[in-house]
Amino acid sequence: MSLNLPTVLTWIRIALIPAFVGVYYLPHDWLTPSQQNWTGAVIFSAAAITDWADGYFARRLGQTSAFGAFLDPVADKLMVAAALVLLVSMDRADPVLAFIIVGREIAISALREWMAEIGQRGSVAVSTIGKFKTAAQLTAIIALLLYEPLIPGISTPMLGTVALWVAVGLTLWSMFYYLRLAAPYLAGKRDAAPRSAGESAPGTDTSPGTGASDVRG
Repeated sequence: MSLNLPTVLTWIRIALIPAFVGVYYLPHDWLTPSQQNWTGAVIFSAAAITDWADGYFARRLGQTSAFGAFLDPVADKLMVAAALVLLVSMDRADPVLAFIIVGREIAISALREWMAEIGQRGSVAVSTIGKFKTAAQLTAIIALLLYEPLIPGISTPMLGTVALWVAVGLTLWSMFYYLRLAAPYLAGKRDAAPRSAGESAPGTDTSPGTGASDVRG
């Protein structure tokens, strides 16, 4: 395992997960409910920033690694799943919507792993839909963690709820998009023989990347 700046940032993101969850379980004589909301939202936002930063520095410093590409999406999914479970427990998010998002992440992760095994991971590479889904998801989680007035005239809980519905819509859209791309391989209608090292799928960008940019979505 190589320890470099992007990997350290990813580990920091993982370490922040129990921090923002634990804030909401502190006694109210330590932090008031309002202080808990602000602290939890700020910690989660900082974790989200490290998600962008590790990808940026990995590309800028040329410090991409197989371990980093593995750890980055794991950290992302742990962070989102922990936040959604917390929001459901506080009755701020619909459990069905949370289930759809978490279930989709598990399904697409399994699909990508299988596609990688047959040498076709590039066929289900990150799409623009996936990027919009991530943006809506983070907006929803931050707003629902905050739950305090922020923008005059706009209800923060309502903003979070609307963003969560948008995220779920994009979650389902992107899931069916990836499944459609993978359908010929799942049906055995295309060559699924593993490719040799260094050989990329047709039309796949082979330029160096990081876990954040290559596997998110």
